[in-house]
Amino acid sequence: MSLEFGVEFSCAVRRRYGEQTLRELARAASLNARFVNLCINSEQTPTPEMVRFVEQFGDKLQKIDEILPFCKHCPANLSKNSSVLGETIGCLGRINYPIDAYVEHFLANRLQLIIDTIPLEEWPRALHIFMDKDSPFDGEATRNLRRVTLDGIRFFVLRTGIKLCRRAAHLSTDNIFDLLAGFSATDNGASSYARELPVMALADYNELLEIVFFNNLLEEEKKRLIEVSLSFSQYLRYAEAIKCADELQVRMLID
Repeated sequence: MSLEFGVEFSCAVRRRYGEQTLRELARAASLNARFVNLCINSEQTPTPEMVRFVEQFGDKLQKIDEILPFCKHCPANLSKNSSVLGETIGCLGRINYPIDAYVEHFLANRLQLIIDTIPLEEWPRALHIFMDKDSPFDGEATRNLRRVTLDGIRFFVLRTGIKLCRRAAHLSTDNIFDLLAGFSATDNGASSYARELPVMALADYNELLEIVFFNNLLEEEKKRLIEVSLSFSQYLRYAEAIKCADELQVRMLID
């Protein structure tokens, strides 16, 4: 169970297979990689049931092998800058649920630091919208997700959002995750994704996430977070995807 995203770059592979099939292939690759990694780490001899589990992805993994040469030199290939276990199709990514507490604390601390220390006139436009009392990112969607459990899996490890303070006292990480989730898709389901970042919003999002995830972040702290938090690594890829989509001037798809 994961939040999936993709850079909607028109390439030969996307034109041949379509968005829905690409998502299914990426999902199969991710599940297979996680399963194989689990077996390796547990040093468990694969059982017949395990072998059958892997074999069911055979056809899809073969298609992925055919796709990879096209992805290698594609301008939308995120894997050139961001390596996350199981992500084989370069323009796609995912953030696995539940989203862990490490990345939630990181986001709260970084947004609070930005709000407290950067002069108002130097704020990215997305931050002005986020801080507005009438912002569309009211946190309600994320608060509702925190109450839901599917097949024993929660969407967030933390049961309640982390409150911000001072100038941002009316906000919490619920508002941050609403912001990161973008806007309702405008293609009536044609892409198979429910949400998107339209081209006109990409520069604003890219500017904000550049400050949050990359500017003045100590390399030691970044390495520590990558080691302890899969969610942090996946959000790094998410930020790279937004940057890539902005450079290519194509939509960022989210679901």
